[in-house]
Amino acid sequence: MSERNDAQALIRAMPVVFVLIWSTGFIVARYGMPHAPPFKFLLLRYALSLACFLPWVLLARVRWPASGAQWGHLALTGVLMHAGYLGGVWAAVKAGMGSGLSALIVGIQPVLTAIWLSAFGGSDSRVTRRQWGGLLLGFVGLALVVSRKFVQGSPGDQADGLNLMFAVGALLSITAGTLYQKRFVAPCDVRTASAVQLAAAFAVTLPLAGLEAEGLHWNAELAGAMAWSVLGLTLGGSSLLYLLIQRGAAASVASLMYLVPPTTALIAWLLFGEPITATTIAGIALTAFGVSLVLRPPRR
Repeated sequence: MSERNDAQALIRAMPVVFVLIWSTGFIVARYGMPHAPPFKFLLLRYALSLACFLPWVLLARVRWPASGAQWGHLALTGVLMHAGYLGGVWAAVKAGMGSGLSALIVGIQPVLTAIWLSAFGGSDSRVTRRQWGGLLLGFVGLALVVSRKFVQGSPGDQADGLNLMFAVGALLSITAGTLYQKRFVAPCDVRTASAVQLAAAFAVTLPLAGLEAEGLHWNAELAGAMAWSVLGLTLGGSSLLYLLIQRGAAASVASLMYLVPPTTALIAWLLFGEPITATTIAGIALTAFGVSLVLRPPRR
């Protein structure tokens, strides 16, 4: 009974731990990007992560996916949830976007997930008038924060057409990857699943890294960012995300993403002095309320 209670407590703690770990990804980008181009950094991150997962898989004698189709599904989710999502976020930060804003844009994922599920998830998932109102409020809140960045953003904390394009691309990638994994990926050991996903992300990122003229400039900040990216974010955060998607509904898992922006904004304020103004707070609160309307179960 004690072991069962411990296991249940661990499962309940998974979402909290995931949010805390995932929030640090945007902070690590701020630490690492002044010293490295995004795709070369990510390429090395994928390689080092594979170097951790593969011996673990071999020593534990974990079974690989049973069919070629599952290998293909996992590879596609790896391209979307690693190469597309991380590449977009890190490129946006490299192009001058702050940690808080990049987290906020990606945090609109629950809205996109709800729209998709309402359109293609059957009659039980249709969007109600209350939920459409929540969608509108969510986008208004996001616009409040983004508009301040265009006018008042300081160096390293600005929004422009280029970094917004990267951030929106990351948002679309993580949303598509979450929905696709929930729909097509069969339950599989997280270690072999992660290895396949990382290998696919490595293959896609390799030619992009070759186009970058800048090299890696190693120092304590870059080494620390790389170490936490591999050990904390990939082995910890990405593995938890895989498990959460397998265990829960896509919309419920996506809703966790909206807890990430305020956590990231607080950490960025403490570490980098990224401002948290009244407009920022109002935008986050309005968007959070809008998303809560979208994700709240309908009355029966």
